[in-house]
Parts: sequence; structure tokens; C-alpha cells
Amino acid sequence: MLHPPRLYLYLDAVARHGSIRKAAEQLHVASTALNRKILEVEQQVGTPLFERLPRGVRLTAAGEVLIATVRRSLADLDSAAAQMEQLRGLVRGMVRIATVESVATDFLPGVIGHYQSTHRGVQFRVSVGNTGDLLAALREDEADLLLAHDPPPTAFLHELTVSAQPFCAMMRPDHPLAGRRSLRLSDCQPYPVALGPDSFGSRRLIEAICARNRLSLRVMLEATTVEMLMSFARQTGAICFQFQAGTLREARQGTLVAVPLSDPELCGGRLVLGARKGRNLPPPAAAFAEHLKAALTGLHQPLAEAA
Repeated sequence: MLHPPRLYLYLDAVARHGSIRKAAEQLHVASTALNRKILEVEQQVGTPLFERLPRGVRLTAAGEVLIATVRRSLADLDSAAAQMEQLRGLVRGMVRIATVESVATDFLPGVIGHYQSTHRGVQFRVSVGNTGDLLAALREDEADLLLAHDPPPTAFLHELTVSAQPFCAMMRPDHPLAGRRSLRLSDCQPYPVALGPDSFGSRRLIEAICARNRLSLRVMLEATTVEMLMSFARQTGAICFQFQAGTLREARQGTLVAVPLSDPELCGGRLVLGARKGRNLPPPAAAFAEHLKAALTGLHQPLAEAA
């Protein structure tokens, strides 16, 4: 096992926690000793790395530059250790995935479980969030792989594979629109709906269509989790919206019906599996990426088959 320089761990922990005290607790060192080490480094480089605030610390511009290098070095050490273990025939390691909630509720757990059935030494750390936060985690090497819907063009993102993802209206099987093969967003106007917040890319798409076509949806609930939106639809008969990857479990169980939306702006959804451009992935992450590619290839299928 390769042990990274202790200073790197100190700097990374303080930056992550935004607090010397909290970082010291995680590292099991005295906060006074940790603060003294940070001051020593700042004296060596000749500039503050952290801005001292009334409640914690924040990276300065110089600190941002240094911490990016530190985190890349830590990621490279992890990669080297994993490659050496692979050379010794040890199949183990950690795969860190930054993902949107739509694939975190059903699809991704199933893929991980299937992979671990033959790779028991591989562990996973999954972070769920909005696309902006997920891209930041990938850029800072806090995640090995990214799964996101229609991420904006980004210089550091290398797309490993893409799965076409229809955008769907989800409703109870007894809903008046449940028997339709496809819908337009305007068809949902007479009925109560549940939507994610503005931070959801799907919400911004819906709002743009509504503004362009002078639609006014009856938004009865706004929630930050897909699970709550679907639960509200199940319990009240409202309509919620989701990419196909997030509809599989409910379609399989028969609790909600997923009907694709035919509005042109909603037909070209892409679920992207990505990594940071120029980075050599650790062997466990690289191997799992290939497994995930195959699973994503079979993800897009007619919704009747998915059910």
C-alpha cells in the first residue's frame, strides 16, 4: 500500500472540511498541530493558502492552485497502487462515481451488484447530486466516473459512452393519460404535476417549452428528490417527469406508467458516462467503466419492454 505524504492529506482535509478543527478530528491529530503545519507551509510558499474566517477557513486563489495539484497527486498514487495490485493478481480497490439521482435509484445499484458478484474486492463510493456539482467532483478527481444527463460542453470531460434517454411523463396506471403511447407537454396542462427545482436540467427544459408555447402547468409540488416526486405521483395521481433510466423500477413494479414525451426539445436526451480528460483511470474504475458501458448499451429500449 502506498502512503501519500502526510502534508497532502492535511491540506486536502482542511480544504474539504473548511475547518481546521474538523479536519483535525478526522485525521486524529491536535488542531493546534495541524494549524501550525499549515502556517509552516504558508511561510514556505510565501503566501496564505487559507483565508481565516470567523467560522472556519476558505481556500485563497493560491490555495486553489496548490490543492488541485495535491488532489491530482493523491489520485495518481491511488491509481499506481491499484495497478500494482492488479499486477500481483489482486482484484480490489475503490471506484468513485458521481451520478444523477435518476440512475442512482435502480439502474446503478443493479449494475454494481452484478459486477461485485464476480469482483468481490471492489468497493464503490457513489455521490448523488446536480450536474454542476458532479462535474466539479470529476474535475477535482473526487470522482473517477460521471453519469449525468446532457452535461454542458466542458473542456475536461471525456465522454466514454452515451445512452439515448427519452424524457417521460410518469403517472398512476389509472390516470386518464396512462394509456397513451406518447404525449406532448401540453397534454399534461389540465392535470396537477410535480416538478424538480430550477437546478434540475429537466425543469429548465420544461420551463423553456412552457414559455415558448404559453403553457401554464399546475405545479402542486416542487421537491429536490426524484423519490419524493414519484411518491407524490403515486399517492395523489399527479404527473411527474423523469428520464427513462429513472422509470425502470416503477414500470417494472406497475406502480407508475412512463409515457415518452414527443416535444422535439425533450426527445434527444443523452445519459453520458464520462471521465476526466487526460486522466489514467485506476484499474478498478477502468474495468468497471467497460462493464457500465455494456449495461448502458442495453438501457435504452422501448418502454413497453422495460416494463
